[in-house]
Formats: sequence, C-alpha cells, structure tokens
Amino acid sequence: MAIEIRPIKQAETMDYLRVLPWANGLPQEEPEPSAWYAGSAAWPPQVSRTEEDLEREAAELLTDWFRPQAAFVDGKLAGASAIVSVQVTVPGGRQVALGGVTSTGVLPTYRRRGLLRKIMSAMLDDCRERGEFLAGLSASEATIYGRYGFAPATFQHRWEVRRTDVAFRTEFTDPGALDLVDGAAAAEAWPVLHERIRAERVGEISPLPGKWEGLAAGALPADGSGPAHHLVHRDAAGAVDGAATFRLPWSPDPAQAGVLQVEAFEALTSDAYRAMWGLLLDFDLTKRVVAARRPVDEPLRWMLTNPRALKLTRTRDNLWLRVLDVRRALEARTYSATDSLVLDVSDDLYGGGRWRLDAAPDGASCTAVDEEADLSLSVNELGSLYLGGVRAGELAYAGRIAEHTAGAVSRLDAVLRPDRAPHNAVGF
Repeated sequence: MAIEIRPIKQAETMDYLRVLPWANGLPQEEPEPSAWYAGSAAWPPQVSRTEEDLEREAAELLTDWFRPQAAFVDGKLAGASAIVSVQVTVPGGRQVALGGVTSTGVLPTYRRRGLLRKIMSAMLDDCRERGEFLAGLSASEATIYGRYGFAPATFQHRWEVRRTDVAFRTEFTDPGALDLVDGAAAAEAWPVLHERIRAERVGEISPLPGKWEGLAAGALPADGSGPAHHLVHRDAAGAVDGAATFRLPWSPDPAQAGVLQVEAFEALTSDAYRAMWGLLLDFDLTKRVVAARRPVDEPLRWMLTNPRALKLTRTRDNLWLRVLDVRRALEARTYSATDSLVLDVSDDLYGGGRWRLDAAPDGASCTAVDEEADLSLSVNELGSLYLGGVRAGELAYAGRIAEHTAGAVSRLDAVLRPDRAPHNAVGF
C-alpha cells in the first residue's frame, strides 16, 4: 500500500470534496446536542448537494486562505483536511495568526491506517513553516484530536427561558434606539460590529471571506426554522453598537410553538446588551426564548430578579487550540500578574522542553532553560490554559498537571486569569 500526503491540484478538487462528510452525506457530527444550534434537534439536517453544487464549489475551492492536504492510497484520494488562515485575539488584545483545521474526512473503507495522523502532521508542519504558532479547530468528535496536541480552550452555552419568567431587576431607559432591519442592512452592520468585538474579546476569530453574504440573500435554512430576522441597536450618535439574528419557527407541536431562537447576538455596550435582550425576551406572541452560542459568563442571569429563569440546556467545548511554538505563543499574550515560572512542556510531535516564563501585565519573555521545573504538563494542557478558559487548578486536580514547587499551580492560575472568559462566536 503506497501512501502519499500532499496538497491537492485543481483537477482533484471534486475527489477532495467527495471525501468530506458534509459533501458525501456520511455522519459529520457526534449524535449529541450541540450548544451552537438553537433548534430542538441535535443539529440541523444535512443539505443534499448535487453534482452541480459540488462542481461549483470545486471551482472556487483553491484560494490563498484555504490550504487543503490529502492522503492518496495507491493513487486514490482517501482522506483530506485543510487549513484556513484566520486570526485569534489573545489576552492583551493582540490578534495573531491561527491555522484553522477544517473540512476533514477519511473514507470509511480507509480508516485505521494512520491517514489522518499523516495529514495532520503535514498541515501542522505547514503552519509552523508559515509562522503560525497556534492551530485551532472545532471538534466533531471529542476523542480524535487530543492525540495531535489539541485541547478545548473556549466553551459555549445554550440556554432557554420562558417569557413569563423574565423580570429585570432594575428599570432601564435606552439612550439609543432599536431597529428591525432587512438582511442587506444586517450584512453591512455585522462585519463592522464584529471587527470591534474581536478587538476586545479574547478567543474571537476573524471571519472567513463571505461570512455574512448570505444575510442579504435571505436564504431559508434546511431545518425549516423560517426566515431570519435582524435586530440592530444604535447608540445616541446613530452608530451600530449591537446586533442580533433570530428566527420564529412554526411548529405543529404546541410544546415547540412560540419559540424565538436567537442565533447570533453581539453588543459592544451594556446599554445595547440590555436593550436588545429586553426586546427579545418580551417579544409579542412568543412563550419561550432559546439562545445558542452564548459565552459561559453570560451577564444576563445577573440582570434578572429570578436568576433561575435562565436555564442552561447545553454546554460544549468550542475552539480547540494546539500550541506549535511554546516560546512565541507565551510571549504573544499579556498576563494578569507578575511572576516567573519554569514549565516542563512535553510534545509528542515536536519534542518537549523546559521554559522559563517571566510574565507581567505588559508582556512576557519565554526562554529555554535547563533548570528544575515548577510544573510539568503536555502541550494539550497548555492549549487549554492559553486563553484563560480553563484553570490550571482544575487540570492539576484531574492529574494532568504535575506540581513540583508548592503553590506553583495557584501562581500559574494567577498570571493566566482573564477579566472575562474567552469566547468565539465565529468559527471556520
């Protein structure tokens, strides 16, 4: 059996697409409810693609930001994946290059032959050669990607609340204005709003080209949830400082009727946040609101007289990170306290090392050293810790971080602690 791993050519794009689950109709997600979907099912139904659809997508596949790799077995394309070039915001506000793993699949008849490991190694090597010291993905199955050094770094909630249970703790007078707009206006507002959001929010991802083009077209989703409605908030000067996308799906089932599904919601200010939720949670002729893709530190709960009214229905990891260059990654972000720690970081793919992290609120230096380590961990744990979404204390208690200097775990938590939990609403 001859195996070859290489980028695909234009003539091979159709074969590449046929390997991918979303194109060939094979399972593409764990059969568990996902926090990114506001509907009542585990995930939206798959869209059937015709040969004409695949031909159109194949013609547009190879771009400067989409870098596919494929595994050929005896000349047949049997597995594939790709890296997309995006940016992620790290603590301190710097936006750094991230190699985003996407469009991954191996034909069922070629599984258990190490093809995905070879593809992943080739893609991560490519990231390192291009200077991308972080890689990321959203895992369709939680047991696959840890073996390549990835680990969960951000998380999402899905929650719901009955309209009749909602009462805010304080009265509110909006200094701005709310407006229901059409898809074309939403398509203009969202990119500008997102750029301002990701400048502030740790973990947020830059959008892929064409991210919001579908809003103007007003395409109906395959799950029958009906057309999208768009809400924007403008401040006193008339600038958009908040936006939301929601649907009101019809259902013959009384248990599912009258549900308002919030698919996207962003606000730059507390006024915009309060005003938009005030409307969405009291929309006429509805009885229940479901919101997906929400951050784990959603402040809405603390605005309600009854915090139990907001019920979490799904929680799931979202962005998985893989550190490809320890020194560059640790020097790219800022820290919440000043301290110096020696970390022994193991990496099965690229080899480990010991690093002295001299951390401070205005930056850090990271130096390879031959000293006794304060802590030992693998590159997986480092990926979870990097954005501040997972506490070192949790991982140490789970036996995934070894403490060699008393108090070192607490010290690491102190330097990594963010003001807000990292969150990314945009994926790839």
